[in-house]
Amino acid sequence: MIVPLRNIRDYFSLVKFSHTVFAMPFALIGFSLAVSGPEFSFSVRLLLLVILCMVFARNTAMGFNRLADRKFDALNPRTSRREIPSGTISARAATVFVVLNALLFIVTTGFINRLTLFLSPVALLIIIGYSLTKRITALCHFVLGLGLSLAPIGAYISVTGKFNILPLIYSFIVLSWVSGFDIIYALQDDEFDRLTELHSLPSAAGRKKALVISILVHIASFLLVLTAGLYGKSGVFFWIGASLFTLLLVYQHSIVKHDDISKVTMAFGTTNGIASIIFAVFVILDLFLRN
Repeated sequence: MIVPLRNIRDYFSLVKFSHTVFAMPFALIGFSLAVSGPEFSFSVRLLLLVILCMVFARNTAMGFNRLADRKFDALNPRTSRREIPSGTISARAATVFVVLNALLFIVTTGFINRLTLFLSPVALLIIIGYSLTKRITALCHFVLGLGLSLAPIGAYISVTGKFNILPLIYSFIVLSWVSGFDIIYALQDDEFDRLTELHSLPSAAGRKKALVISILVHIASFLLVLTAGLYGKSGVFFWIGASLFTLLLVYQHSIVKHDDISKVTMAFGTTNGIASIIFAVFVILDLFLRN
């Protein structure tokens, strides 16, 4: 049976596949940290397995999030036309999609090494758990950041089978960076969240204070980028990438104000997507050109 192209596009839209650009570049950084040294060699097979793990994990997380939030999405004018509340994809079909991707993720980790297989259920619990935290805490943004922060350390473990400090620093960069821009994204729904008793920093603290918190979290990202560069004894390409990444962090805060959130989409999607890609390209260039 051939699945119509339109249906495939619906599933890509369901999980916002384009947003893979946030974590995937950092997974490639983690992979490159491992294979750029003398101990481990580059493997196309392993790289493809890491990419597949990223795709399956993210599909699981986003699909579950859409399922968990479908009643709220139906009530929110901004999200009411999403695939499940609009009926484009049924809740049953979305459930099958989530379960299938979760199983594919676990199976794929088994082809990598024992540690990734052992840790795969833990990773799934973290990335799925985010979808439920908005019901209990305004710190839900940091749980999302934690989920995406698994990308660099997970990719590194896939190659080496062990932990290391430098990929962990990159994971903390992702945690703070994602948490900061998710606070910005949540500005769109602060009023709706208050009415429906959902939790977020904008709904709990107000837009102005939430933006201040987002700035502070992104300052932490900047300090962690500096730490990664110094600890990794990075070269000029790293610092070029770090400078551009930092400028894009500053830019997104310059275009979003507490009384004007018309450019939230540009700040959230476009700016951060570009920042992630640019940073990864320069970091990876630096790793391979220095070795």
